[in-house]
Amino acid sequence: MSEFTLHDLQCFDAVVRAGGFQAAAATLHRSHPAVFAAVAKLERQLGLALLDRSGYRVRLTSAGASFHRRAQSLLRELEGLRSHAAQLALGEESELHVVIGDFCPRAETLGLLSRFFAQCPATRLHLHFEAVGGPQERLLDGDADLILHRVDKRDPRIEWLDLAKVPFIPVAAPGYLPEPQAKGIDARALRGLTQCVMRDTARHTPTQDFFMIEGAPQCTVPDQLMKKEIILQGMGWGHLPRFLIEDELRDGRLLSIANRRLPGSTEELVAARRADRPHGPVLTRLWQHLQQAAHTFPLA
Repeated sequence: MSEFTLHDLQCFDAVVRAGGFQAAAATLHRSHPAVFAAVAKLERQLGLALLDRSGYRVRLTSAGASFHRRAQSLLRELEGLRSHAAQLALGEESELHVVIGDFCPRAETLGLLSRFFAQCPATRLHLHFEAVGGPQERLLDGDADLILHRVDKRDPRIEWLDLAKVPFIPVAAPGYLPEPQAKGIDARALRGLTQCVMRDTARHTPTQDFFMIEGAPQCTVPDQLMKKEIILQGMGWGHLPRFLIEDELRDGRLLSIANRRLPGSTEELVAARRADRPHGPVLTRLWQHLQQAAHTFPLA
């Protein structure tokens, strides 16, 4: 058996993934005859029929399916090698853009970043603060190298590190809610009261309605600290991260109104970066730094 090439494997893999030679050629930016010839050559070299061409669409033979499964590890290793080479070619980044989301514990997070960037004096840190859908949008738009917020974990363009689970609790100032409803209030009873909500900083992503009561009057705020102050002053009610209101819940300045019909929620705080592009050495080291700190991260 003569040696086959990576190019032959890539063409075969593209045909399998795209479902045909024409689509594979478009994916690889090559001509249809070139892709067809590469796969035919691979089959001759292996002495195997990898594709069944008898139908309208090509299909894997049983031998082809088995061979394709084994070829995946080699192709993944090749992609990883290319990504590593691209990282090496980038050199030390002169700047990094990091977005801190609205429910990230800022003091602890800034402490982690401060300790890391103290060792990278040649890299300038640009910090940005975004809310609701803004952090993920910045990441996907290419405006951020790293975000600390929630993400859609189903998105294949994103990789993440779990940092902490952040409970959100519906709260109000004493006397804001009418008695005796306060302990068992539901969304219907809250519709006539002002709800304090975060202003979404996303520019083009559809607005996400976290905890919002349809039809209720709203007071929109730019960050969780302003939201907390509005609620403390009896100007509305809303959901706040537990770590931000521990003292107020303890001394009675805020009351939890969580119940079976208004349970609150728990958000997953992650560090996230793009999975579909190479990363420079400083961001790679920052990722490792966060990975090591994840098990001791506040709220973890």
